[in-house]
Amino acid sequence: MNEPDLIPTAEIETAVSHPKQPHHTRATRSEQLILFVVAIVSIGLDQYTKFLVESNLDLFEVYAPIPSLESVFRIFHIYNTGATFGLFSGGGTIFRYVAILVSLGIVYYNFVLPSNQRLLRLALGLQMGGALGNMIDRFRIGHVTDFIDIGPWYIFNLADLSIVSGAIILGVLVLLESRELKAQQQAAKAEEPPLAEPVREEPAEEPSGETAVSAPLEPTHE
Repeated sequence: MNEPDLIPTAEIETAVSHPKQPHHTRATRSEQLILFVVAIVSIGLDQYTKFLVESNLDLFEVYAPIPSLESVFRIFHIYNTGATFGLFSGGGTIFRYVAILVSLGIVYYNFVLPSNQRLLRLALGLQMGGALGNMIDRFRIGHVTDFIDIGPWYIFNLADLSIVSGAIILGVLVLLESRELKAQQQAAKAEEPPLAEPVREEPAEEPSGETAVSAPLEPTHE
């Protein structure tokens, strides 16, 4: 008995559609330099203003550039051993190294960040410049010089202002991105076709006619 010939089965390749991933282009050198330029400018302005205050005002001395507005704006030379706006007083030693670690993280993130993120780089540059500006003070004189007094508020400096400005820009960017993502999800949901309703099967109707019943055959006697 001959064995049946085996028919090779053809492998059918199915095309599976994968969702398209967004293509991120690598940032150019000029875009990556935004962070460093902003940080250097922030550090320069911060250190220059502190130098002017330390050179012209004794500690705890007050200067009112506009005497009529002294109650809302004046220069008050004090020092701070804590973080921004005088928070966590006495932790200056820790904040030296925290500023270094944060700055290294920002620099790394700047190189992996894709293109067209100039505002984000601006915000990160402001934060890194402010952190390094106060860090320089801690290594230079053991504390941070504050001098901007605007009434019922913490006395601060340009480094603190730089950090807060960067945080505000980051918050706005996160808010805009969340709104854009929500709008995209709503648009994708609106484009989806409506789900087809399941077809209900009606029960089959029984025939109304009489059924023919075959009578049993009677046995025959020969």
